[in-house]
Amino acid sequence: MINRLVVIGVGLIGGSLALALKKAGACREVVGAGRNPLHLNKAVELGVIDRFETDIGRAVQGADMVVLAVPVGAMEASFAQLRGHLEPDAVFTDVGSTKGSVVEAARRVFTQVPAAFVPGHPIAGTEDSGVAAAVAGLFQQRRVVLTPLPETSAEALAKVREMWQRVGAEVVETGVAHHDEVLAATSHLPHLLAYTLVDTLARMDTSEEIFRYAASGFRDFTRIAGSSPQMWHDICLANRNAILDMIRRFTEDLEQLAVALRTEDSAEILGRFTRAKGARDRFKAGKP
Repeated sequence: MINRLVVIGVGLIGGSLALALKKAGACREVVGAGRNPLHLNKAVELGVIDRFETDIGRAVQGADMVVLAVPVGAMEASFAQLRGHLEPDAVFTDVGSTKGSVVEAARRVFTQVPAAFVPGHPIAGTEDSGVAAAVAGLFQQRRVVLTPLPETSAEALAKVREMWQRVGAEVVETGVAHHDEVLAATSHLPHLLAYTLVDTLARMDTSEEIFRYAASGFRDFTRIAGSSPQMWHDICLANRNAILDMIRRFTEDLEQLAVALRTEDSAEILGRFTRAKGARDRFKAGKP
């Protein structure tokens, strides 16, 4: 049981976690923290949080669990604001989509990463943002990746693991660098592709006609381009090295496909599409 949960950044992820813990009866009180009182008042009205503070230092007083759900570019400032205000037995974690940048931000603020800090990332979400999009079932049967460090205490890790399990998530652990490499391939690159395709088409002279005739395939592929631009701006800069490597690999494969089209290499084109369909079918079936 969490006595007092503080959510710094009450949006889709932070709000959904608060709702899920309340629904599970795993939390007695939820305090929201952020800069916008109007936004936080809305969270109270929706029943996502019980009360709020606009000062992070005040918000974390008396808290035994603190979750930072701010964009990765705002992590360092948030760490700085809670430094020196956490209770001795408090555990804190984050939900950032990049882990290397978050860990480095913690090191800059605290000099040494505190034993009570457990870096984490729920692999869940929608293209919608803001507290109004929060839903209690967001993490059901979804993976949450924890990337504990040598400094991380076993007790803190166990508390964060149990918190996520109480909301129906499957919790796994991996290293910081490995997490960022995998997410660059499976999440960050797809978002870049969706944003870039929509932007390319929107700047064409025939864009109005293009979008008028776009069908369900286009909507499905580009759905994630409706996500928060600021959040993805921060993620791309924070994980730029791993993302650049994936862009290079994808660009090479795309150029090979272009060569196959120019030379009418039917076998190469069909082979690529067949391999891709097989891989997609195995993924959909939950097979490696």
